[in-house]
This record gives sequence, structure tokens and C-alpha cells, in this order.
Amino acid sequence: MATKNDLDFTYTTIDEIFRLSIGETADYSGAMFNGDFSMSLEEAQKNKHKFIADNLGIKKGTKALDMACGWGPFLNYIKGRGANGIGVTLSSGQAAACVKNGLDVHVMDCRKITPENFGVFDAVTCIGGMEHFCSIEEYKAGKQDEVYHNFFKGLNDLLPAGGRYYMQTMVFSKNMMPLEDVSVNAPKNSPSYAMALMVKQFPGSWLPYGAEQVIKNAQPWFKLISKSSGRLDYIETIKRWRRKFRKFNLKKYLLYASLIPRVIFDKEFRHQVAVFKISPNKICFENETMDHFRLVFEKI
Repeated sequence: MATKNDLDFTYTTIDEIFRLSIGETADYSGAMFNGDFSMSLEEAQKNKHKFIADNLGIKKGTKALDMACGWGPFLNYIKGRGANGIGVTLSSGQAAACVKNGLDVHVMDCRKITPENFGVFDAVTCIGGMEHFCSIEEYKAGKQDEVYHNFFKGLNDLLPAGGRYYMQTMVFSKNMMPLEDVSVNAPKNSPSYAMALMVKQFPGSWLPYGAEQVIKNAQPWFKLISKSSGRLDYIETIKRWRRKFRKFNLKKYLLYASLIPRVIFDKEFRHQVAVFKISPNKICFENETMDHFRLVFEKI
């Protein structure tokens, strides 16, 4: 799994830039337009929150766990429903921002949560977390299924029979190339180069191979209730984010300027921040190297 240091690069480094661009408790995961791109990004994110909460039966008094909670947008939403939400993240920047905004969030590896930590929950979510569960090294060692199997085995202890779990995750899709072809030395307009930048952007992380790999490893503890692709919605989400990241704000642009020395002198960092220039995840969704799925499970 991606380490705390890995995720601190991805999320803590851009913490203040993100909040200045998108908002204090905004989403850094695909929105839910359902093909209606006349919606604002904020409306589409609230649409996603409602879909999740409705599918998990979250209401007043519900105790919910949000794994990999980001800056707390879903926790903030269910707080409005009167639910009791707890969030965990490995990013210290995200956790600090959430606590400042009145949310109950802890710096913790969500795979290691047991009932001894917070008790049992009525509902659990993981919006984008599984993308970081398996490292390239674990994939090479043939342990990817084991990683997901062990996660669902632990999740089983956190829910009662009939309790529901929602997750959405990027996955590799039909045009994914062999790992050995993923290289920053590949031609700059190639899928292999875009995927290499994705690996740099999310160090320590390797995606599931389709929703099927996830569903298979949820058995025998969980049954699938619903499955839908959010690939096109995610492409639109990224377009909206890019406009917001580029919108002028003096404090934000001073933060961008503060990164210039690292961009000049640190080749690895240049690859990592390429997302601000060419958006490799958008490219990978467009050429179907990657897909994105929303999955609702119920404990058997």
C-alpha cells in the first residue's frame, strides 16, 4: 500500500492549493453528472453524496465510517443528515484541514481499523481509497488479490449483517499496457507515458484490474448491490478542476511560485506535478487505459 509519505506528497503537498481552488471541504474524486453536464461541479458532487447516502441508508443517528476521507466532503454532507461520521486519512494535511472544519478525522491506515478502534458501523464508504491499497511491488510479487481479500476480510468485522459498503475507484481498463511498457521515457503523446505520470503522481499505488477483481475479492463476505461506470463523469470532473486550479488567486499563485525551485532542480518532482500541465488521468480515461467504477456492497 502507499505509505504515509507517499500520500503526504500527493495530498498534503497540494493541500492549501487544493482548498484555495476547490474549497475547504471539497471533493478530490469523480463527481456524478450522470450525463447532465449542465450541472455545476458542486451540484454533481452533491448528487454523488446523495446517491451514496441513499444507497447506504444513512440518516439521523447513523454511525458511518469514511475511509480515505480526503478533505471531508462526504462527512460534511452526512453531518447535515444528522449522521455520526468518522473519517480516516493517511494525509496529515487533509486531517488537519478536516479537524479545523469541525470534522472527526484521524490519521490512520484504513486497512488496520478494527472494532477496537471505533466500534462497529452502520455504513462504510471508501471514495477513491482502494486506488492506493496495492503497491507496484505487491503487484509484482503476485499479492494484489491477497491485498484486496484481506481488506474485505477486515471490513467484514466493521459492519453488521445487511450493513452496506460503498466504494468508487479508478481501475485499469481494456487498453492497459504491460507494466514493463509504463515509462517516462516513452513518447510524450503515448498512453505509456501518461500512465507513467500517473504512477509518479500516486507513488506507492497500483490500480485494480477492472471492477471484477474487486468484486471477486469481496466474496464470501459481501454481495454486489449495484455497479456503474463513472469514467465519462470523471473526465468532465477533471475538466472542471483544471479550470478552478488555473483561476487566479494571489495566495495560490504565490504557492505555485514557491514550488519553482523544486521543479527546476528535482526531476522526480517535475514528473509528479505534471498533472497541473497535461492531466494524465484524463488522458488515461479518454483512451480507456483506465475506467472508474461506483460499487455498492452489502454484508451477507
